Amino acid sequence: MLGATLLAIGAAFLHAGWNLAIKQSGDRWHALWGQFFVAGVGCAVLVVILGGVPARAWMWAALSGLVHVAYVWFLARAYDRGDFSVTYPIARGSGAVLAAIGGVILLNDSLSAMNVTGIAIAATGLWLLAGPADNDHVRAALAVAATIGLYSVVDSRGSRDTGGNLYPLTTFVACAVFTTAHGLAIGRRDAMVAALRARWHRFILAGAASVLTYWMVLVAVQRASVGYVTALRESSVVIAAVIGAVALKEPFARRRIIASCVAVVGLVVLVAG
Repeated sequence: MLGATLLAIGAAFLHAGWNLAIKQSGDRWHALWGQFFVAGVGCAVLVVILGGVPARAWMWAALSGLVHVAYVWFLARAYDRGDFSVTYPIARGSGAVLAAIGGVILLNDSLSAMNVTGIAIAATGLWLLAGPADNDHVRAALAVAATIGLYSVVDSRGSRDTGGNLYPLTTFVACAVFTTAHGLAIGRRDAMVAALRARWHRFILAGAASVLTYWMVLVAVQRASVGYVTALRESSVVIAAVIGAVALKEPFARRRIIASCVAVVGLVVLVAG
């Protein structure tokens, strides 16, 4: 249990960390693209070395990759428009709630009374968090949340259908393919090449961090319940609120930290149910 706890908390810090790096990047779309491009190349090599995956895994991975095109676009836009201590908690917290609801609608999951209570508590925390923020900022963060909820449902279905631990790697490959295709389609080829040449070392670090986050969660759930690991993993929303207050000197620090804690309590109740 101690090992699972450390892995889950480590994943929370790592995820909040690479998101902070994106927030502090000058060109956030290219930073996100470069990170996922490098991660996708590395994961493609791993998939080949480890023996490949069933063909049906690529169908779900492709759908997840398409959703990630919107995720990358909206996340860069949200970080362009608002504070880290609002965007990250609203996106992650609301995304987790939407994923739970999507599981009921699309995957035949069920919600208990405790699940519904958890959603209500999390929604209250997110409402408190959004209070001081302008509507444009909140809408941008909620757009990110919608993509998180959608790709979480898609990846859950893909993971269940394939039954293998290599499925998450295929999602990184698909994300790299589709975000690259999107960038080329909108005329960013020269800027993408320039970004890759200038910041390849940063992209490698960020890409490795994103893949490592996934791996740490997968290992953690082999040692403890999924609900326990998920609750600890979502503590990253509090970490983001603290980072925004302490490191970035963003306003409404106390309110945002308290609101993020309320949201995490709701998520704990949700997964415990």
